[in-house]
Amino acid sequence: MKLRVSAVQYHLHTISSFEEFSKQVEHYIKTAEEFGSDFVLFPEFFTTQLMSIGNKQGQPLTIQDLPDFTERYRSLFINLAMQTMMHIIGGTHVIRKGDRLYNVAHLFYPDGKVAEQSKLHITPTEVNDWKLTPGENLEVFKTDKGTIAMLTCYDIEFPEIVRMAKAKGADIIFCPSCTDDRHGFHRVRYTSHARTVENQVYVVTTGTVGSLPTIDFMRANFGQAAVITPNDIPFPPNGIQVEGEVNQDMIVTADLNLELLYQVRESGSVTTWRDRRTDLYPDWETNKELTSQI
Repeated sequence: MKLRVSAVQYHLHTISSFEEFSKQVEHYIKTAEEFGSDFVLFPEFFTTQLMSIGNKQGQPLTIQDLPDFTERYRSLFINLAMQTMMHIIGGTHVIRKGDRLYNVAHLFYPDGKVAEQSKLHITPTEVNDWKLTPGENLEVFKTDKGTIAMLTCYDIEFPEIVRMAKAKGADIIFCPSCTDDRHGFHRVRYTSHARTVENQVYVVTTGTVGSLPTIDFMRANFGQAAVITPNDIPFPPNGIQVEGEVNQDMIVTADLNLELLYQVRESGSVTTWRDRRTDLYPDWETNKELTSQI
């Protein structure tokens, strides 16, 4: 199966209304639609731009205020997914469940359905300053263009969780990200490459660019979108199908061929997925069985 993906290097800047946010989002989505994309990926924490709108006293909003935009955020993306008939990974948005805040990736289907995946691994800033709570379950999502997973930024740095996603059937990992310097960016980028080699999957990643001068922890952004492949003969030697220009407001697009993944898993130069030693380090399914027996 072949499909086309786009990834948005979302430009953060101060805005004064939700309508401004909507127009910027619609611009990127219409661009992806013109390219004939099946999926479009937005970055992690891109909805923090809404905090720059501020309150009636002219003060910036806080992370505690961000969930107040959830219904409008969902409605915007549901309508755009249905209008364009694309699958939209709406980056991540902070939502409230009970008295807890979660950083949640959203998948908007063309038929109006919405799926969620909470970020599973939380960075020190998210824990200590924003008081976010990690998710508890990993899901994979079936679409008419294949099975995908959504693992956010820090998640991709943990090989076990990506192996679980692959064991559950995911062929494409969408990784929305938000990093404020080169160190964080390269941690996400290098581990994304490692995950494609280990599991013979595609990773589509992107990050925020620009700046929100009034929003704590969003003043600096270092981002670049990329579509990353396994390093084998059917794919580019460096494992990069496409990448954007660092820190530029833009969108990148590439074609993916799932059949190539199946070929290299069976008869590639290396067959890392087939050759894993489940007698030494069991897959998720085996671990689950063992846990249920204890």
